[in-house]
Order: sequence, then C-alpha cells, then structure tokens
Amino acid sequence: MKEFTDFQEKLARNCPDIRILYNEPMAKHTSFRIGGAAEAMAFPEDREELAHLLKTSRLLDCNPAILGAGTNVLAPDEGMAGLVICLKDCLDGMERLDETHIRVMAGVTMTRAAMFAAKQGLSGLEFAHGIPGTVGGGVYMNAGAYGGEIGSVLTQAEIMNPEGKILTLSREDMAFSYRHSRLEDTPGIVLSAVFCLTPADSEGIFARMKELMAKRSASQPLDLPSAGSAFKRPREGYAAALIDEAGLKGFQVGGAAISRKHAGFAVNLGGATARDVKELLRQVTDRVYGKTGIRLEPEVRIWEHS
Repeated sequence: MKEFTDFQEKLARNCPDIRILYNEPMAKHTSFRIGGAAEAMAFPEDREELAHLLKTSRLLDCNPAILGAGTNVLAPDEGMAGLVICLKDCLDGMERLDETHIRVMAGVTMTRAAMFAAKQGLSGLEFAHGIPGTVGGGVYMNAGAYGGEIGSVLTQAEIMNPEGKILTLSREDMAFSYRHSRLEDTPGIVLSAVFCLTPADSEGIFARMKELMAKRSASQPLDLPSAGSAFKRPREGYAAALIDEAGLKGFQVGGAAISRKHAGFAVNLGGATARDVKELLRQVTDRVYGKTGIRLEPEVRIWEHS
C-alpha cells in the first residue's frame, strides 16, 4: 500500500469520523471520465461535517476544491494535491414552504428538483429537467437551458463561507449573470436554495418536461462522456452554429472531439486526457476566431493541477 503523505496523515487524524478516500481517481467522479488522483477526497454527510472539513483545511493551510456531481468539470491528468470535497449525495432533501416556494438542498440533482416541483403543481423549473449536476452547482454557475435559468427563479440561497459560517443571500446578493454568480468571485459553498415558482397543472408541467427531454435526446450526444456545453453563448450568435460553420464538427484531438451530433459539445471518444480536451478547445477557439472574429469562452470549468 502506498504510504500516506504528511497532509493525508494530518487530515485523517483531524477527521476520523468523516469518509475520506485517498489517491482517488477523479475520472470516477466527473462526467468527462477524465482526471488523475485526488490526494484526498472527502464525502461529508451533513453541514456539520462540511464545516469541520473547512476548519481543518484552514488549520492545514489547504484551499479545498469543491466538487458536486462533476458534470461541468475537466479535472487535470496530474490529479489534485490537497483536498477535494465531494458534495454529491450530501445535503439532500426538498420541501414545499408555501403556495409558491420550495426549498431544495444543494446535493439534490436538478432533475429531481424539477420533478418535485412538477408533482407539487409548480411551474418554473421545467428547464432544469435533464440538466446534469446538482442544485448547488446550478446555483454556483447560474445553470440554464431552453430560455430558463436558476437566477430567474431563485429567491435566496444558504451559503457556507470558507470559515464555516452560514449566510443567507438574496437573489440580488447573488449577482447572477449569464452562467455566473458572485460565488465565482467570493468563495462560498451552496447549502440550499429557495425557488419561487408558479402554480400550474402538473400534467402540463410534465408534458413540457417530456418535450424538452425529447429535444435533448434528439440533439445532444448523451451516449458519450462530456461536460455538457463546451462553450458559453457568445454575444453574437451561438457557439454550436459558429463551430459548425467553421467545419469543425467531428474535429478531433487525441481521444477528444467535437460531437458530430451537436457542435457545442466536446466529447470523450475513449481514453481522452485533459490535455486532449484543452488542446481541442484551444484549437476550436482559435479557428472560430480566425473565421468570424468572435472568441469563444469555455463553459466547462477547467481545473488545474495544484
């Protein structure tokens, strides 16, 4: 068995009751199925364990990386030094608060949240059905699809700051913009979100979600590992259309390629590395810019080795 590093020994000593895996392949925890080993990956069961991990991280002079369902992350081939805190299957639960509001914990998937709202006869989260990832990740990046986005229905979010203190932020406090929130500039971990929705007929809501899911299945490469849309929507036009017009559908670097089904997706054809994906995105960005003068910006979160 590989000997523990000094950091691993200290972490294990300070967090004996928290589930922690050492030298854990990140490829097992990302939808791209890419990424080397995390020196330590912790799986807190509740906010108390999360707060303890953050406190311990400060004591060990470590800035932990936060991972949800890993559906929008490209993890480095070299792995991650220090601590990765994985919140998938943590912070679970949903409740109806009143006629129009529901509270959803951060570890709930976007699809489950949409289904819960539909069963409650509440409309507004249909766009989230089929979006991979958790509500926490969705709030962090203001996830959206088909004309809807988290920032348009969220009224408040419960956040834990790096010191373990819990804050309640309003929609205005969150400073939402396209695929962005204040959490990308001011560190914090989403614990829960309250959504304001509109009473409607459940049957109609489910029908709309079924329609959107059919669109996804027909147009997106759901059969291959990816991180969803590879690029943000530019100010002019759409990323997928610009990539297609540049003749880059199917363009490949190593095991990574632009999907032949949807030019907005970068996919893992098998054995792709993070280096392959980054080079693919770089070349696509340069070629589209050379052809159109429009520089695409990655939507996938590219983690660097630390």
